Amino acid sequence: MKAWLCRAFGGPETLVWADAPEPTPGPGQIVVDVKAASLNFPDVLIIEGKYQHKPAFPFPPGSECVGTVSALGAGVDRFKVGDRVAAFTLWGSFAERVVVDSWRVVKLPGAIDWITGAAYLLVGGTALHALRDRGALKAGETLLVLGAAGGTGVAAIGIGRKLGAHVIAAASSAEKLALCRDLGADATIDYTRENLRERLRALTDGRGVDVVFDPVGGEHTEQALRSMAWRGRLLVVGFAAGPIPKVPANLALLRGASVIGANWGEFSRFEPESNWRDLDDLAAWIAAGELRLPVTETIGADAIPDALRRMAGRRMMGKIVVDFDRART
Repeated sequence: MKAWLCRAFGGPETLVWADAPEPTPGPGQIVVDVKAASLNFPDVLIIEGKYQHKPAFPFPPGSECVGTVSALGAGVDRFKVGDRVAAFTLWGSFAERVVVDSWRVVKLPGAIDWITGAAYLLVGGTALHALRDRGALKAGETLLVLGAAGGTGVAAIGIGRKLGAHVIAAASSAEKLALCRDLGADATIDYTRENLRERLRALTDGRGVDVVFDPVGGEHTEQALRSMAWRGRLLVVGFAAGPIPKVPANLALLRGASVIGANWGEFSRFEPESNWRDLDDLAAWIAAGELRLPVTETIGADAIPDALRRMAGRRMMGKIVVDFDRART
């Protein structure tokens, strides 16, 4: 089979489209024939050697895909050959076939096409786990989404609206904020041009926000924490900006606030049945038209390195999906 291979840590330009060994499932694993895959920020980190997981070289990056089951390992009884599935692979999805632990896989309803299916698992699972499970977001509360035009950000807007929250979206350009408004954000903030704290004070009549969804980190985390309502919850989702913030602990004390980690990958490992229920909810909402997680671009496999470069430079919005049925080199 063919795959984009990472043979040494570096940028997207180091990836090579080359022959790779055919995957063989071990106990509890399945092989998926990849129909589509999506790009996620961890795909950039893993090839740069900055992710918590460091697979042995050579490996294909790609943390999420959809396709059909082509082989089953011993002990797998949730699936059969030919099933349509979505998989969270950690790495390996930028290939024609991938082997994955079966607990990382869910069936994909027939009402969801390959391109849509490739875009919801990681970002939707992350946002729903963070907002509903960790943040206990309630109808009528105010949600601030940082990095709101990125993959997890657009998912948080949609899921926040689905859960009944008033959503404030913060992003870094007028174009990105236009996407957020199209997805239903009630208010927007350009934090490259506006003071985040002052704008949040004005938008909430001085009350502050109940929940902050933060996949960005950097300088805006402390500003968001200073803008919390009483008993607010700051959800630590990731650090796309690079720097890991060191927030003053007294801010949590003064506002009776909580700083809560939301690690969907480990949640899916430690609590698989709860995760499957979340993903079933997401699939049902998408199939019914109640939740829209937009695919902003569809590319062929040959365009993966360029798309990863744009992702590393934060020059993208929403989700980019790779259609493996399109021509590739």
